[in-house]
This record gives sequence, structure tokens and C-alpha cells, in this order.
Amino acid sequence: MDKDAVLDEFRAAGALLEGHFVLSSGRHSPAYMQCARVLMDASRAGRLCEALADKVRARIDGSFDLVVSPAMGGVVVGYEMGRQLGVPAIFMERVDGKFALRRGFDIAPGARCLMVEDVVTTGLSSRECIAAITAAGGDCVAAACLADRSNGAADVGVPLVSLVALDVPSYVASEVPQELQAIPITKPGSRFLKS
Repeated sequence: MDKDAVLDEFRAAGALLEGHFVLSSGRHSPAYMQCARVLMDASRAGRLCEALADKVRARIDGSFDLVVSPAMGGVVVGYEMGRQLGVPAIFMERVDGKFALRRGFDIAPGARCLMVEDVVTTGLSSRECIAAITAAGGDCVAAACLADRSNGAADVGVPLVSLVALDVPSYVASEVPQELQAIPITKPGSRFLKS
């Protein structure tokens, strides 16, 4: 699946948004990819994750024992990637601001893990999830995401495979361009941000 085909899936789902958004990272952007909308159609999620799983298999040596995702955005894509790769999938949740395993989930010591996200912008959530996987005894050998908004610039500490890499601008609050400042802010992400 090439870049245009992936973006067509996002457009068809109404998942490519324009405006003034504050991302989960706290950065501001004129564009937002609402992966929850693109993943709400199980057939579309299956097509996208099948293509992503094929890319992971082509780029990462060896198999995986487990897919681990950060909640909230990574849950659906993580479970579909687990299905595509034929391995169990679990997710991490924030407890007192840090990722942790709950709901009886655990990671076997030395398990080869693939961390899966919906969208990577700065890589912060990915790095935090990978650190939690390691702390729980897993060996996170790679990461994958549907969309890499950093166009390959985000360093998550392990190889990152994305279905589509985009160069979407984002800004710290003090550097938001005037034309973007004129647009009302929307905070669509799942992480709580102070106004």
C-alpha cells in the first residue's frame, strides 16, 4: 500500500483534519490524523494493519512474541497488528502519569515485543511505552505506527516502521505562527493537557 492509498483511506474515513490542534505531545499543528475514525471500520483497519505488518516483516528480522501498545490511541491498532502477526496483544495504561501494565497483563521475561502506536509525532509516548516494556522484562526490538508525522525524524530508541511518513509541521506554544494563532484551538488527543 503506497502513501497515496494510505491517505485515501484516511480521507475516506474523515480522519484527516485541518485547523489548529494541540497534540498529545503539547505541540500545536495545523493538521491532525484522527486514527480512531480510520480504525472504526474493521475492514479498513484490517487493510491498513495488514500492509503495516507486511512492512514490519520485511524490515525486522525474527518473529515477535507480543505486541504492546500505549493506551488510548494504540489499543485498536495494537490488537489488529497482533491479529495480523499471529501473536497476543496487550496495552499499557498511564498510572500516575507513567505507563504500567494493568488488567492482569504481564510480559514474559525476555519476550520479543513490538510496540505499536497509531501516530508518532515526537516519539515521546513511544519511548515511554518502550521503557515500560523493558521495565516489565520484555525486549522491545522494534516499533510500528500507522503514521509517522515526523517523517522519520522521531527517535524512539528502536527501529520504527511506519505505514506512511509525513512531514506535518508542529510547533511549541511559543513558536505558533500568527495565522495558526488566529484559529480556535482543538485538543483531540487522549492525554490530558492543561489549557
